[in-house]
Amino acid sequence: MTAITANRRLARLRTLALTGIATTGAATVALTLMPASAQAAEARQAAHTVTAPARDGSTAPKSATGSVSGNLDGWIKQSLAIMKEKGIPGSYEGLHRNIMRESGGNPNAQNNWDVNAQKGTPSKGLLQVIDPTFNAYHVPGTANSVTDPVANITAAANYAAHRYGSIDNVNSAY
Repeated sequence: MTAITANRRLARLRTLALTGIATTGAATVALTLMPASAQAAEARQAAHTVTAPARDGSTAPKSATGSVSGNLDGWIKQSLAIMKEKGIPGSYEGLHRNIMRESGGNPNAQNNWDVNAQKGTPSKGLLQVIDPTFNAYHVPGTANSVTDPVANITAAANYAAHRYGSIDNVNSAY
Protein backbone atom coordinates (compact mmCIF):
# COMPACT_ATOMS: atom_id res chain seq x y z
CA MET A 1 0.00 0.00 0.00
CA THR A 2 1.40 3.38 -0.95
CA ALA A 3 1.67 6.35 1.36
CA ILE A 4 -0.97 8.23 -0.68
CA THR A 5 -3.49 5.36 -0.36
CA ALA A 6 -2.82 5.10 3.38
CA ASN A 7 -3.34 8.84 3.77
CA ARG A 8 -6.63 8.65 1.86
CA ARG A 9 -7.83 5.78 4.04
CA LEU A 10 -6.83 7.69 7.15
CA ALA A 11 -8.69 10.77 5.90
CA ARG A 12 -11.78 8.62 5.19
CA LEU A 13 -11.61 7.12 8.69
CA ARG A 14 -11.37 10.60 10.22
CA THR A 15 -14.42 11.68 8.21
CA LEU A 16 -16.36 8.62 9.36
CA ALA A 17 -15.31 9.20 12.97
CA LEU A 18 -16.40 12.84 12.83
CA THR A 19 -19.68 11.84 11.20
CA GLY A 20 -20.25 9.33 13.99
CA ILE A 21 -19.51 11.94 16.63
CA ALA A 22 -21.82 14.45 14.92
CA THR A 23 -24.60 11.86 14.71
CA THR A 24 -24.13 10.89 18.34
CA GLY A 25 -24.10 14.56 19.30
CA ALA A 26 -27.33 15.19 17.39
CA ALA A 27 -28.98 12.25 19.13
CA THR A 28 -27.81 13.55 22.49
CA VAL A 29 -29.23 16.99 21.73
CA ALA A 30 -32.53 15.43 20.67
CA LEU A 31 -32.73 13.43 23.90
CA THR A 32 -31.76 16.46 25.95
CA LEU A 33 -34.48 18.57 24.36
CA MET A 34 -37.17 15.93 24.71
CA PRO A 35 -38.13 16.77 28.31
CA ALA A 36 -38.60 20.44 27.37
CA SER A 37 -40.89 19.42 24.51
CA ALA A 38 -42.84 17.14 26.80
CA GLN A 39 -43.05 19.91 29.38
CA ALA A 40 -44.27 22.36 26.74
CA ALA A 41 -46.91 19.92 25.52
CA GLU A 42 -48.07 19.36 29.08
CA ALA A 43 -48.14 23.10 29.70
CA ARG A 44 -50.29 23.68 26.59
CA GLN A 45 -52.97 21.55 28.21
CA ALA A 46 -53.03 23.86 31.23
CA ALA A 47 -55.16 26.99 31.13
CA HIS A 48 -53.40 30.18 30.12
CA THR A 49 -55.57 32.28 32.41
CA VAL A 50 -54.79 33.25 35.98
CA THR A 51 -57.75 34.54 37.95
CA ALA A 52 -57.58 36.81 40.94
CA PRO A 53 -60.10 38.98 42.74
CA ALA A 54 -60.51 42.36 41.05
CA ARG A 55 -60.61 45.57 43.08
CA ASP A 56 -64.40 45.52 42.89
CA GLY A 57 -64.49 42.04 44.46
CA SER A 58 -65.35 40.18 41.26
CA THR A 59 -63.08 37.53 39.83
CA ALA A 60 -61.47 38.73 36.62
CA PRO A 61 -58.40 37.54 34.76
CA LYS A 62 -55.32 39.39 36.04
CA SER A 63 -51.62 39.25 35.62
CA ALA A 64 -49.52 39.28 38.75
CA THR A 65 -48.89 42.98 38.05
CA GLY A 66 -52.54 43.53 38.93
CA SER A 67 -53.80 44.70 35.56
CA VAL A 68 -56.76 42.95 34.01
CA SER A 69 -55.58 40.73 31.17
CA GLY A 70 -54.57 37.40 32.64
CA ASN A 71 -53.99 35.55 29.42
CA LEU A 72 -51.02 35.07 27.15
CA ASP A 73 -52.25 37.52 24.53
CA GLY A 74 -52.78 40.20 27.19
CA TRP A 75 -49.40 39.61 28.83
CA ILE A 76 -47.60 39.88 25.49
CA LYS A 77 -49.47 43.09 24.61
CA GLN A 78 -48.66 44.63 28.02
CA SER A 79 -45.01 43.69 27.59
CA LEU A 80 -44.92 45.15 24.08
CA ALA A 81 -46.31 48.46 25.37
CA ILE A 82 -43.61 48.61 28.06
CA MET A 83 -40.94 47.52 25.57
CA LYS A 84 -41.98 50.28 23.16
CA GLU A 85 -41.84 52.86 25.97
CA LYS A 86 -38.35 51.66 27.02
CA GLY A 87 -36.97 51.23 23.48
CA ILE A 88 -36.67 47.43 23.68
CA PRO A 89 -37.11 45.85 20.23
CA GLY A 90 -39.37 42.86 19.62
CA SER A 91 -42.61 41.78 18.03
CA TYR A 92 -45.70 39.89 19.11
CA GLU A 93 -44.72 36.99 16.81
CA GLY A 94 -41.18 36.79 18.21
CA LEU A 95 -42.40 36.81 21.80
CA HIS A 96 -45.21 34.31 21.17
CA ARG A 97 -42.95 31.90 19.24
CA ASN A 98 -40.34 31.88 22.01
CA ILE A 99 -42.91 31.61 24.80
CA MET A 100 -44.56 28.60 23.19
CA ARG A 101 -41.18 26.89 22.74
CA GLU A 102 -39.95 27.68 26.25
CA SER A 103 -43.05 27.13 28.42
CA GLY A 104 -46.03 26.30 26.22
CA GLY A 105 -47.61 29.49 27.59
CA ASN A 106 -47.55 28.37 31.22
CA PRO A 107 -46.47 31.31 33.45
CA ASN A 108 -45.71 28.86 36.28
CA ALA A 109 -43.39 26.63 34.22
CA GLN A 110 -40.11 25.78 35.95
CA ASN A 111 -37.26 23.71 34.55
CA ASN A 112 -35.89 21.48 37.29
CA TRP A 113 -33.63 19.27 35.18
CA ASP A 114 -31.21 21.33 33.03
CA VAL A 115 -27.73 22.58 33.90
CA ASN A 116 -29.12 25.79 35.44
CA ALA A 117 -31.38 23.79 37.77
CA GLN A 118 -28.48 21.49 38.67
CA LYS A 119 -26.55 24.60 39.71
CA GLY A 120 -29.47 25.77 41.87
CA THR A 121 -30.96 28.40 39.56
CA PRO A 122 -33.86 26.84 37.65
CA SER A 123 -35.38 28.63 34.67
CA LYS A 124 -38.82 30.03 35.45
CA GLY A 125 -41.86 31.54 33.80
CA LEU A 126 -43.09 32.07 30.28
CA LEU A 127 -39.64 32.65 28.78
CA GLN A 128 -37.71 30.43 31.19
CA VAL A 129 -35.50 33.08 32.79
CA ILE A 130 -33.06 32.32 35.60
CA ASP A 131 -33.04 34.65 38.61
CA PRO A 132 -29.61 36.27 37.92
CA THR A 133 -30.64 37.11 34.35
CA PHE A 134 -33.98 38.45 35.52
CA ASN A 135 -32.28 40.63 38.14
CA ALA A 136 -29.77 41.97 35.61
CA TYR A 137 -32.36 42.75 32.90
CA HIS A 138 -35.46 43.56 34.98
CA VAL A 139 -37.33 46.48 33.44
CA PRO A 140 -38.52 49.21 35.84
CA GLY A 141 -42.28 49.52 35.80
CA THR A 142 -42.81 45.76 35.92
CA ALA A 143 -43.18 43.58 39.00
CA ASN A 144 -39.93 42.52 40.65
CA SER A 145 -40.84 38.84 40.31
CA VAL A 146 -39.40 36.42 37.77
CA THR A 147 -42.70 34.53 37.67
CA ASP A 148 -44.84 37.60 36.94
CA PRO A 149 -45.82 37.07 33.29
CA VAL A 150 -45.30 40.66 32.12
CA ALA A 151 -42.07 41.12 34.09
CA ASN A 152 -40.74 37.76 32.81
CA ILE A 153 -41.50 38.55 29.16
CA THR A 154 -40.13 42.09 29.37
CA ALA A 155 -36.91 41.11 31.16
CA ALA A 156 -36.31 38.24 28.72
CA ALA A 157 -36.88 40.58 25.75
CA ASN A 158 -34.48 43.10 27.31
CA TYR A 159 -31.85 40.36 27.73
CA ALA A 160 -32.40 39.14 24.15
CA ALA A 161 -32.08 42.71 22.84
CA HIS A 162 -28.71 43.11 24.57
CA ARG A 163 -27.43 39.67 23.54
CA TYR A 164 -29.03 39.05 20.11
CA GLY A 165 -30.38 42.41 18.98
CA SER A 166 -34.01 41.40 19.57
CA ILE A 167 -36.17 38.54 20.84
CA ASP A 168 -37.16 38.19 17.17
CA ASN A 169 -33.64 36.89 16.46
CA VAL A 170 -33.96 34.07 19.00
CA ASN A 171 -34.95 30.74 17.47
CA SER A 172 -33.74 28.27 20.09
CA ALA A 173 -32.79 28.13 23.74
CA TYR A 174 -30.98 31.33 24.62
